Amino acid sequence: MKCAVVAIVVAIILVSTIVTPVISAGDLTRQEPIEVEVQLGTKEGEHKFEPSELTFETGKLYKLVLTNSSSTKHYFSSPKFASKVYTRKVQVLNNGNRMAEIKGNIREVEVFPGGTAEWWFVPVSTGVLTDLHCGVKDKDGRTHAEHGMVGTIVIE
Repeated sequence: MKCAVVAIVVAIILVSTIVTPVISAGDLTRQEPIEVEVQLGTKEGEHKFEPSELTFETGKLYKLVLTNSSSTKHYFSSPKFASKVYTRKVQVLNNGNRMAEIKGNIREVEVFPGGTAEWWFVPVSTGVLTDLHCGVKDKDGRTHAEHGMVGTIVIE
């Protein structure tokens, strides 16, 4: 009798796991992005990221808006960051209008003077990343990073 009851319970559990549809915790393609703005350089010619420390959370969709109001191009470059996110796309904007959309693995984004780019991504791995820098060479032969254009990215 006990064997029959156990067999019925096991059968019910097996059937319910096979028949019950798998429900995901959330559809990442339908998330509204969390917008984070970063200024690349300043109108006065300073080489810096503003803010220079960024914090993101795994599993959330972000739209990183990179704006360059300076008179020289800048890179937003962090190979460690690029390895810890899933990139959905990068959009190139001109006066708020989409001019191009890039998909696939992104290692760095170059933004020209007066330009804006949006990097849409989902962090998939945690870490404290200290390799954010701008590798553009200045007139004096030193990189913008050597002039202080560096930052930290924290992924929780």
